[in-house]
Amino acid sequence: MPQFDLPLEELERYRPALPEPDDLDAFWRRTLDAQQQHPVAPRFTPVHNGLATIDTFDVTFAGYGGHPVRGWLQLPVTRTGPLPVVVEYLGYGSGRGAPHEKHLWADAGYAHFVMDTRGQGAETPDPDPASGDIAAAGFLTRGVLDPERYFYRRLYTDAVRAVAAARAHPAVDPSRTVVTGTSQGGGIALATAGLVPDLVACLPDVPFLCHFPRATTITDAVPYVEVTKFVKLHREHAATVARTMSYFDAATLARRASAPTLFSVGLMDHICPPSTVYAAFNHYGALREVDPGDKEIRAYPFNDHEGGGPTHEAVKLEWLAGQLKFAP
Repeated sequence: MPQFDLPLEELERYRPALPEPDDLDAFWRRTLDAQQQHPVAPRFTPVHNGLATIDTFDVTFAGYGGHPVRGWLQLPVTRTGPLPVVVEYLGYGSGRGAPHEKHLWADAGYAHFVMDTRGQGAETPDPDPASGDIAAAGFLTRGVLDPERYFYRRLYTDAVRAVAAARAHPAVDPSRTVVTGTSQGGGIALATAGLVPDLVACLPDVPFLCHFPRATTITDAVPYVEVTKFVKLHREHAATVARTMSYFDAATLARRASAPTLFSVGLMDHICPPSTVYAAFNHYGALREVDPGDKEIRAYPFNDHEGGGPTHEAVKLEWLAGQLKFAP
């Protein structure tokens, strides 16, 4: 597909106003504080993975509402001392899969925690309080008429608690926690970086869930088109939908982040348009005065939603090792 968004020189300056509810911080404090009644209490069960160099643990921890959330913890077999941990969130509609599918970070010497996505993966159900509400197909409009009932309130809370779960394993150095993900996972990583103050790095690739007002009007690709279809049918709810989504815009939450970050973006990406990614990048850390030298974005001019693919994986490995001064 051709480039369709702003020219690169304009993207690099693109810093739009982001609609932000007055009670955004209070909403998230209240949301996360309410979960303290449910101990994270991760359980780590060793499983056979068929791999000679990686130990895998099947993880269950208490996410939003105390609901059980699944995950994998992957550790290099030859390890000495607590390791930095990379917590990974997954793309739209996908689950944690099999242990042998994701092993890059453990191969590189890190602890690697992969969080299953409630309602989207095969193993973590979503007890949905808004199951009787009107919604379009998919997840973007589930509970969208009320921030308290919105799907991403539960998912972002799971993501924050996944960090606590990963940090609880004795092989992990909790002071060196990184979040990452691609597409939906990248958006979740950005939101988590804004909600967890002591991360050491954030690595979002072609992030989804950013700058909703532009995303829902510039592309007709799935998943953003779910919102368009919903509002097209329920015109009277347009303002309510916009208000709800403003509590969950990863670009807005990322303004609260403080960890160094490396983004990726595909300039031909019709699923997560480049301007929405640059909005998140250019606003990243704005409320924490993150040093410009701690922010980097790699643009892939001829790539779509695959972004930099394996080329960018190599970039991330080098960048993170440099940030942490880590050599396994």
